[in-house]
Amino acid sequence: MAGAKNHPYHILPPSIWPFMGSFSAMAMAVGGVMWMHDYAFGGYVFFAGLLAVLFTMFSWWVDVIREAHAGDHTPIVQLHLRYGMILFIASEVMFFVAWFWAWFNASLFPSAVESIGGVWPPHGMKVMDPFGLPLLNTLILLCSGTTVTWAHHALIHGDRDGLKKGLWATIGLGLLFSSIQAYEYWHAPFGFSENIYTSAFFMATGFHGFHVLVGTIFLIVCLIRAYKGHFTARQHFGFEAAAWYWHFVDVVWLFLFICIYVWGGWGAEIH
Repeated sequence: MAGAKNHPYHILPPSIWPFMGSFSAMAMAVGGVMWMHDYAFGGYVFFAGLLAVLFTMFSWWVDVIREAHAGDHTPIVQLHLRYGMILFIASEVMFFVAWFWAWFNASLFPSAVESIGGVWPPHGMKVMDPFGLPLLNTLILLCSGTTVTWAHHALIHGDRDGLKKGLWATIGLGLLFSSIQAYEYWHAPFGFSENIYTSAFFMATGFHGFHVLVGTIFLIVCLIRAYKGHFTARQHFGFEAAAWYWHFVDVVWLFLFICIYVWGGWGAEIH
């Protein structure tokens, strides 16, 4: 039949979303620069670009879901989507490597940082108790890793009710983690710009917190799709990508807890 698909590859009609996304990102970047340099309307350009980026993301992902339902996600295409997600997570790993690098560079060689007095943590600083809220958040994230695995296992074995319950539990634990971290930040004994310790601390843990929020939204979308009956035991890459991302968030937090909260604040006065 003319026009019938007779190959396993990902060949689709032209899409406007790459073009739209490129110009939206450029508008957001230009607007951000204008805003930081106090140009007129810089903030408006930035938020207009941000809204356009979010609209592009939503519309593009809707198209991807439609492609999956139309049968365009053949086994080869699904394999390539998995490769793409693996490379994305690898890029996120390197992103966090930069913050850990800054942390260890200052903590292992404090004598090279005059502003902190040659000691680590900086002399006279109060740090957070790692075995208080940070330990609680560690347990919460570890539990969320088990609940998302429960949801994945249920999906593979055709248990739609278990899938939904596992996703609900994971989302709830993710929101609880974010709430506790917000409380922790609000009552932190130091501010962002005091020294290299505080800046690296907030950048590393803050970006992880942002990733938890993104992962929670990712899982909420999966929950909505689960109620719509979108996933099957043989084809559920959208959920699989969300589960991989969530496990990545868990592992990064374990490194943050050990290296920054426990080891990084060793010997300092506890708040």
